Amino acid sequence: MREPLAFRLRPTTLDDILGQKHLVGEEGVIRKCINNDTIFSCIFFGPPGTGKTTLARVIANELKKPYRKFNAVTGNKKDLDGIFLEAKMSGSLILICDEVHRLNKDKQDLLLPHVEDGSIILIGATTANPYHSINPAIRSRCHLFEFKPLSPEDIKEGLKNAMKAEEGLNNEYTIDDDALDLIADTVNGDIRWALNILEISSIIAKDKHIDRKTVEENCRYVNNRSFGSEDGYYDLLSALQKSIRGSDVNAALYYLALLAQTRDVDSIARRLLVIGYEDIGLANPQLASRTINAVMSAREVGFPEAIIPLGVQIIDLCLSPKSRTGVDALHKAQDVVETKAYDMPKYLRLTPVGLSKDEQYSYDRYDCFHKIQYLPDEIKDMEFIESFNVNRYEQQLKQIYEELKKNKRTNDLKRLYK
Repeated sequence: MREPLAFRLRPTTLDDILGQKHLVGEEGVIRKCINNDTIFSCIFFGPPGTGKTTLARVIANELKKPYRKFNAVTGNKKDLDGIFLEAKMSGSLILICDEVHRLNKDKQDLLLPHVEDGSIILIGATTANPYHSINPAIRSRCHLFEFKPLSPEDIKEGLKNAMKAEEGLNNEYTIDDDALDLIADTVNGDIRWALNILEISSIIAKDKHIDRKTVEENCRYVNNRSFGSEDGYYDLLSALQKSIRGSDVNAALYYLALLAQTRDVDSIARRLLVIGYEDIGLANPQLASRTINAVMSAREVGFPEAIIPLGVQIIDLCLSPKSRTGVDALHKAQDVVETKAYDMPKYLRLTPVGLSKDEQYSYDRYDCFHKIQYLPDEIKDMEFIESFNVNRYEQQLKQIYEELKKNKRTNDLKRLYK
């Protein structure tokens, strides 16, 4: 069985690499390193199909250095031991590590000394953000290089090369310009995806001619590079939340439409519920309940219709007045607790010990509840609520709050109850 087109057409020299001019162009750092017959441990990160593993192989070929591939997920200690032995025999070895962000601690402990002394030149490839996902011990020993999505022009150049290459379609097929444009616009910078579409289009093409209609049958979904990694997905959720917080209804709907492609109601629902309390809060208390109802409706109907109640609710959240009064007060309380947890007054305990009956909390003295001191003595006068926004409902709460503050709270329950 013949290898896939994308595999057969993998570049073997720097000049064959598509895009990434900041790395392999005439002034690119990787090209300059190759010209000086040297390379160092590095991590390539960026979207799928942008040439990370391919460039790693090209580097090894250009420098005529032995290399081995290792997958951080499926590789084991025995595999690494064999690689270390080979590196010792050859003096230096390039290790191309796919999914490098998934190296567990045991594998890192084995690998680090060899990277440190240069016997292993590590070239890691990942779609994840290395500043969040790569262990600092690995990251500090490597240079980081970002791979960018290929431009439509780069994609079309790669497709044209595939049409005429001997290992490609070998000039046996023709393709319309608008078909090339459609592929380039659909794959969102992923040359592997583009070549896969071209390959299957060539299989079903009539008379060995690929037109736009043929391509459309294989381009039903746009390649969303935000889903190329776990980071990208959470970036979308973050963008949705920030758009709602900033009251940009159009941006929020756009990110919802992207997220809807994942059919993940639960993740979207969690963000909307948090927003209802964190960013809107006391400015529109009923909105949190409406959000719960919208989420329940979305879960009930499922996708694709789930996007309708979610979309309507996002519009409501975006255009609602915002208030962080509640969450800011909560955060201030958390800051105090993280600094020091003070003991509560004894009379607040469920079963107080060492207090006479008239010093204990009395459950039938409703007239005194609002005069009792509930905070620990050390912070009895501390206020976590600093301000209320200008909002009719919050102003009502402010009036009640200010009225309650007029009461001189006390921890002397015996005197209070007299």
